[in-house]
Amino acid sequence: MNIITKILGNDNKKLNYSVTNFFKEYNISSIMKESNFYKEKGKCNVLIFKFLLILVFTGKNFYRFLETEKGEFIFAKDTIYRFLNSIHYNWSKFILILAEKIINNKFSPLTSSDRKNVLIVDDSTYSRNRSKEVELLSWVRDHTTGMFVKGYKLLTLGWSDGNSFLPLMFRLLSSSDSKNRLCPQNKNIDKRSVGFKNRKSALTKKTDAMLTLLEEASKYQIPAKYVLFDSWFTFPKIIHQVKELGYEVIAMVKKMPKVFYEYYGEKINLEKLYSRLSKKRGKAKILTSVTVLVESKGKKIPIKIVFVRNKSKKRDWLAIISTDRSLSEEEIVRIYGKRWDIECFFKICKSYLKLSKEFQGRSYDSMVAHTAIVFVRYMMLSLESRKNRDLRSIGVLFYKHCDELQDLKFTEAISILFAILKEVMLEKLMLTKKEINGFLNFFLQSLPRYIRDLNTFSYCES
Repeated sequence: MNIITKILGNDNKKLNYSVTNFFKEYNISSIMKESNFYKEKGKCNVLIFKFLLILVFTGKNFYRFLETEKGEFIFAKDTIYRFLNSIHYNWSKFILILAEKIINNKFSPLTSSDRKNVLIVDDSTYSRNRSKEVELLSWVRDHTTGMFVKGYKLLTLGWSDGNSFLPLMFRLLSSSDSKNRLCPQNKNIDKRSVGFKNRKSALTKKTDAMLTLLEEASKYQIPAKYVLFDSWFTFPKIIHQVKELGYEVIAMVKKMPKVFYEYYGEKINLEKLYSRLSKKRGKAKILTSVTVLVESKGKKIPIKIVFVRNKSKKRDWLAIISTDRSLSEEEIVRIYGKRWDIECFFKICKSYLKLSKEFQGRSYDSMVAHTAIVFVRYMMLSLESRKNRDLRSIGVLFYKHCDELQDLKFTEAISILFAILKEVMLEKLMLTKKEINGFLNFFLQSLPRYIRDLNTFSYCES
């Protein structure tokens, strides 16, 4: 039974082929078994997962899809929600294993050994502003607006070679402060389950969760030398801990008055350090750089700080640090520029792939499951773009698949109208087939060109 054909119809060959080939090439069923996916009852988990994966390309959410199918669909609603609410499925492990396979089997062979591969850490707001009774719902600060919203922080670890981006792992973080949490966690969860561990990690601090993600990712053979993150994570303690994991750090750093750097034996903050350095004259984008020591728990490591001009405020400056002092100033800035890939990733997931919008589940497990499904959708689009060497954005590829579905529906509707019109003319007007075909062909030639080019009117000549 082909679930894609059942949902999308027989004619959507491109999407059908892409999804089927993706599942076969990366042996998705095997990865699911390795990640503790097993059938409790009812339908096969692989079929359910495949349906949820392609649902976004139908242009409907699950509720609307069930309404339009009018009871003909092969899954019951309870089957889908049982899959999403399972406390046993290890979605983080599933995402990481799948990403590792794609990187080592597809992306690495296409990438030059001279290219700098990086890991990127960042967080984004997972909004559930209209919700009231959602497990571990809390007040979180949205950095883009500066306001507090109801929801979670989606902390994500991703990989990039500068051309393609893949998500590796994520944590859906609630507030670590109990005063900001609006709803408690489910106390009936088995403490041995993956679901309980996920809930426990949801209450950790963002910096601790980031280090946990890096520790888990370091166990897999993912080619990356540098870890990029913005100023929210750049503290001496974090720099030391990431360095101990075997990665080099390239990150933006804040002008924090109580964070000090050792410069010629004197400990000074970033602004005082900048004031003591000689700068390049004119309109140089890179103003200056310096090597200093950063200390944590008695240990010191040398880092290079590059000061660049702020494009938004030309009289202001920004600072980027690197633990790899062998890199030039230009190379440090260039590598840090790859961090923008994760911002584009969040934009695609929210605007196109329906992150936090497709299902309105109340359990923490359902939100983790749906987030993972959205990440796999992005992997498919990223892989499609890379394989075809496609210059179009992933958003354009998404609309290409959706538009193909809409064209099929429009074509089917026109075909049905022509067939009915032909039957009516035969029965009521008592015309010959030759006369009817002549009329229909004349009518077809009068239609706009984009309708004539659909190539679905061959029956007019029969």
